[in-house]
Amino acid sequence: MAAQGLDAESSALSGQQVTERTARFLPGLRMLVLGIALLLAGAALAVVASHLTRGAAIAVIVLCVLVVLAGVLVLRGLTAVVPGQARAVQLFGRYRGTIRESGLQWVNPFTARIVVSTRIRNQESTQLKVNDADGNPIEIAAVMVWQVRDTASAIYSVDEVTEFVTIQMETAVRHIASSYPYDSRGTGALSLRDNADEITERLSAELMVRVKAAGVQIIETRLTRLSYAPEIAQAMLRQQQADAVVGARQRIVEGAVGMVGLALQRLQEEGVVELDEERKAAMVSNLLVVLCSEQATQQVVNTGSLYQ
Repeated sequence: MAAQGLDAESSALSGQQVTERTARFLPGLRMLVLGIALLLAGAALAVVASHLTRGAAIAVIVLCVLVVLAGVLVLRGLTAVVPGQARAVQLFGRYRGTIRESGLQWVNPFTARIVVSTRIRNQESTQLKVNDADGNPIEIAAVMVWQVRDTASAIYSVDEVTEFVTIQMETAVRHIASSYPYDSRGTGALSLRDNADEITERLSAELMVRVKAAGVQIIETRLTRLSYAPEIAQAMLRQQQADAVVGARQRIVEGAVGMVGLALQRLQEEGVVELDEERKAAMVSNLLVVLCSEQATQQVVNTGSLYQ
C-alpha cells in the first residue's frame, strides 16, 4: 500500500514538472571565428574612422560600435560543455532545453546556462538507529549509486538535488529496516540479515519511486552496516549461541538415533547375538550415552555372561 501511494504521488508530480528536452545550439568553433572576425573588423573600422573627416568618421564609428557589440554578443553566446556535465539553457526565466553534447557550443547570448552534473555518484547514508519489525533496535547504513537522468527535473523540481536524494535515501532505509525483522530465527520469513539481496532490491525499488520527481536514476543500492544496537547486542548474541547449541544437539541426536537403529538392524540381520527387549533397551541407552556425550566415555569390559 505504501509503494502504491508513493507511485500515485510520483505520477501526480510527474504530470506537473518540467522535463528535459534538447536545446537549440550551433557549433561553437564557427561562432568563435565569427566573433573574433567581428571584433577585428570593429578595430579596423576604428582605425579607418581616425583618417576620415568628421561627418564620415561619426558614421564609421557608429558602425564600428555596432560591429564590436555584435562580436561581443557572439562571443558571449559561447559555452563549453565538459564530458560528464550538461548545460540547462534558461531564457528570461523559462526553460529552453539542455545541451548534453560535449565541446564548444553556441546558444542565444541572452540565456543563462546552468551547469548540471550527469556523472555517476556514490551516496552513503549515515548510521541510523531503527527498530526492526520485531521492535528490536538495530543499526543500519546503506550506500547508493545514482545519476541525474533528467536535468530539467533535477533543477526545477527540487531545491537541491543532492540534499533531496540524501533525505529520501535515509527515509527509505528507515522504512525498509522497520518493515522486516533482523533475523528470521528459522521461520523462513524475509529478514534483513538472511535475505540481503531481496532487501536491497526492495530498497532500490522504493528509492526509485521516491527520487523519480527529481529526475534521478538509481543504479545500485547496498547495505553497508547491519547489526543490533549495543544495548541489546550481548543479549542477542547469547540467544544466537543458544539457538546454535540447540540446533547442533538436535543434529547429534538425529545422527545417534540413526546409528543405533543401524547397529540393531545389522546385529539382527547377521545373527550375531539374540537380544530380548530389555537387552535392546540397555544397548540403546548405552549407545546413546556414548554417541551424545560431550565428553569421552569410560569403557567398561563385561567379563561375565550377558545377563550379569
